[in-house]
Amino acid sequence: MVTSKTTLRALTLGAIGVVYGDIGTSVLYAVKEVFGAGHVPFTTDNVMGVLSIFFWTLTVIISLKYVTLVLRADNNGEGGLVAMLALASQSVVDKPKLRRVLLYVGIFGTCLFYGDGVITPAVSVLSAVEGLEVVSPALKKAVIPLTLVILFALFFVQKRGTADIGKFFGPITLLWFATIAVLGVSHIWHNPEILWALSPHYALGFAWSNPLTTFLILGAVVLCVTGGEALYADMGHFGKKPIRLAWFTVVMPALTLNYFGQGALLLSDPSAVKNPFFNMAPDWALLPLVGLATLATVIASQALITGAFSVTKQVIQLGYLPRFQVLHTSVKDTGQIYMPFVNWGLFVMIVLAVVLFKSSSNLAAAYGIAVTLDMLITTVLTFFVIRYAWHYPLLLCLAATGAFFVVDMAFFTSNMLKLVDGGWFPLLIAGGIYTIMLTWKDGRRLLKQKIKAEAIDLTSFLEAVFVSPPTRVPGTAVFLTAETGTVPNAMLHNLKHNKVLHETNLFVTVVSQEVPWIGLDKRLAIESLGHDCWQVIVNYGFKNDPDLPKALQSIKGRGCDLDPMTTSYFLSRDTVTPTLGSGMAPWREKLFAQMHLNASGAAGFLNLPSNAVVELGSKIEI
Repeated sequence: MVTSKTTLRALTLGAIGVVYGDIGTSVLYAVKEVFGAGHVPFTTDNVMGVLSIFFWTLTVIISLKYVTLVLRADNNGEGGLVAMLALASQSVVDKPKLRRVLLYVGIFGTCLFYGDGVITPAVSVLSAVEGLEVVSPALKKAVIPLTLVILFALFFVQKRGTADIGKFFGPITLLWFATIAVLGVSHIWHNPEILWALSPHYALGFAWSNPLTTFLILGAVVLCVTGGEALYADMGHFGKKPIRLAWFTVVMPALTLNYFGQGALLLSDPSAVKNPFFNMAPDWALLPLVGLATLATVIASQALITGAFSVTKQVIQLGYLPRFQVLHTSVKDTGQIYMPFVNWGLFVMIVLAVVLFKSSSNLAAAYGIAVTLDMLITTVLTFFVIRYAWHYPLLLCLAATGAFFVVDMAFFTSNMLKLVDGGWFPLLIAGGIYTIMLTWKDGRRLLKQKIKAEAIDLTSFLEAVFVSPPTRVPGTAVFLTAETGTVPNAMLHNLKHNKVLHETNLFVTVVSQEVPWIGLDKRLAIESLGHDCWQVIVNYGFKNDPDLPKALQSIKGRGCDLDPMTTSYFLSRDTVTPTLGSGMAPWREKLFAQMHLNASGAAGFLNLPSNAVVELGSKIEI
């Protein structure tokens, strides 16, 4: 029982550090953006109404939607938009047209993650460093350079992995929540009537009296739920109970106290609106608070970067991106990975955001469209899961998701007003990545069709070869093929140039399934082709870490034994030539051909040994 309590305590602390870092740092800028825009005059009723809207936004979107409903939609224990997409698409597998639409919508939602992922670290770190302006206006010139230095250091250390620093995330973030709670209480103490804003009638009264203003400020109010998607995305790491326990016992109380403390401060000193969070602190605590806020935003950004690596790997295994180089940063935890291309690509876009927008307020204007559209997509996918996978009654499904759909739509339409002011930036990033993903998916489909049409049947080929068999050499050859039952080009080249055949030959096809995990008992499907030749299908889920040599070791005892010391891996690399009339626009054909040329291939992604032989394949026109 002690062990169970200890584990729950550790997981809850970990959830505080990883899951809630992003939403925990929203106190730095959310209130400032609502009141700083000048839409809301500083009256007691207005401040009470806005704070009530903050509280009930957290309650409806986070507490009710994500913590209560969406966390129930786990895919074999895993969460996140990719897991939700797989669950929703499987639930309508008998409706191919609807399934195709859901896949497109879900993949676009995944692309929005990258757009959000560029804005969030930029606005968080920048808003923390801007605390220096409160310390001394003379430090304003140092804000952007210092922000860029901190971001560069963060991305530079990614290649070392997060195993060593990850254990400090929980305690530091817990200290952050304790600090913001104390700051809030210190101001609520002098103006306790602010707590009456917990009543929803203040939010409803403000909205009734100021409908247009309410609609306008929703674009800034949404800043208080930044990172809400992380609740669901990190469910597989911590589990539902620790995430729920952390939210209701630590995170939401601390956020509520701080927001209400900022409101109490503004009632007594409206000039504090320039930076209400840092103005809450006494002068002696400003520099330590800036340091702690910077640490908190770095931790929040770290969780997002790690999430970008994880999501990219999942999307690759679903077949929507080429195989990038994946480096494992831990010998104990295979889930800790580093993707150089993703890391530095994300860094370049974040630097561009900081330099382009120059302040957290300008970045806040760019934030919101991507995250609210992502939330809207999550609500839509949730409907199909609870209706078609859980088979709940239609009216109950409509009632459960309809209310959230209305709330999400209200926030989304309000944020669309930011489109010209910067909202285009994350949408442009998401649209670009979406185009790349669909181009890769369509190109691979066309390529497979072409290969299949021109392929030689493996069974017939082996029968012909063994009529007059070539010299057999000791060892095992593993030939990777995109399609089962076809002769790999690498084998043709081996027979043509070396005129030999290994004693044992495996024709291996790796298949990624739309489920998070494939257990070892279902990992392999083996079929004997005679003459010590075998057709092998290796199945992975989109959360599995592909390791082909390790997977093939389970063949032992099933009629085929592998010795790692005498096993050679062969794979072919085809050259794609774009042609007109493939079904894709000419520029997309050229884009796919270039992506195919630059893709790192299966060797690194499948953890093949460094001596794996890559044979030049055929020139294929698509």
